[in-house]
Amino acid sequence: MEAIAVRPIGAAEHLDFLATQPDASFLQTPAWGEVKAEWRHESVGWFRGRALIGAGLVLYRQLPVVPRSLAYLPEGPVLDWSASDLADQLAALARYLRGRGAFGIRIGPLVAVRSWGAATIKQAIADGRHRRFGEVAPDTKGEIGLTVRAALGAGGWRQLGTDAGFGAGQPQYVFQLPLAERTADDVLGGMNQLWRRNIKKAAKSGVEITQGGLGDLPDFHRLYVETAARDHFTPRPLGYFERMFTALRGEDSDRIRLYLARHDGDLVAATTWVQLGRHAWYSYGASSTDKREVRGSNAIQWRMISDAIEAGATVYDLRGITDTLDADDPHIGLIQFKLGTGGEAVELVGEWDLPLNRTLYKAFDVYMSRR
Repeated sequence: MEAIAVRPIGAAEHLDFLATQPDASFLQTPAWGEVKAEWRHESVGWFRGRALIGAGLVLYRQLPVVPRSLAYLPEGPVLDWSASDLADQLAALARYLRGRGAFGIRIGPLVAVRSWGAATIKQAIADGRHRRFGEVAPDTKGEIGLTVRAALGAGGWRQLGTDAGFGAGQPQYVFQLPLAERTADDVLGGMNQLWRRNIKKAAKSGVEITQGGLGDLPDFHRLYVETAARDHFTPRPLGYFERMFTALRGEDSDRIRLYLARHDGDLVAATTWVQLGRHAWYSYGASSTDKREVRGSNAIQWRMISDAIEAGATVYDLRGITDTLDADDPHIGLIQFKLGTGGEAVELVGEWDLPLNRTLYKAFDVYMSRR
């Protein structure tokens, strides 16, 4: 077998490769590097001889004063994770990034390890005997994911917990709604009674869902800031969303959409929707404290799910959840909201770090934890 080499590739070659892949994250597109303006970025490719066999977006965050960087591939890289020479491919990445001045590498393979269906989760919450997903037998196991975890551990990579350092990473647990070979009626029928009732109530109440443009982002952001204050998280600035919208649409005019739910002219919910290939994501959401009874959040989700089906998506991804099953945990409400769609909780391989310089790696972790 020919040796593996990692080297820079252009944005067009990167996108052409992603178009051949069944499942890749939008966080691994060239445009995402433009969104993360505080990081330097580049596209890299894995080559076996002349054949391009993998690609990744690398984000570089430099240490203060010292010209060395953390190299981060969010929800990536995009490789054949079942390949027999996976260890060689990861070693080639380490060699390349060491040469680029990286003191450490973080990756997050978009590969499933375990999943729990809606019925299993509902029962686990109801019986009160389990506090975490890991305590409940999964409905499915991903053999490739288990193999990847073993290979990373054997290669000196360090698995991160959900509360690991460097500020914030990508979720290890996500909630997904399978759409492959399903009609809208089938998906609606798989939702719980409360979701179906709320979708009908929104329609009867006259909630209207429209798609917005760049000029509607200030309205979205006002509602998002209100949501952040209510739910106790720090909101991103308007400029972030404007940059996200401009960069992703610049790469593909339908990569990202803005949905707005109004009732009698009042904005009651707003969301962003992203699609790459056959994977669609609910990215950001906001809802008004007023008029919650008209169920704008359910209505806007149903519109996005319906549009994902129409666009040929096989997965609608509601993004991150915690791994709690504790009915008293404040995060359980988010899980129960997503659970109503009839989807499944999926544990991914998670994020892993490879320290290339342990002293600098530790110093950067401390620096990021204090920001």
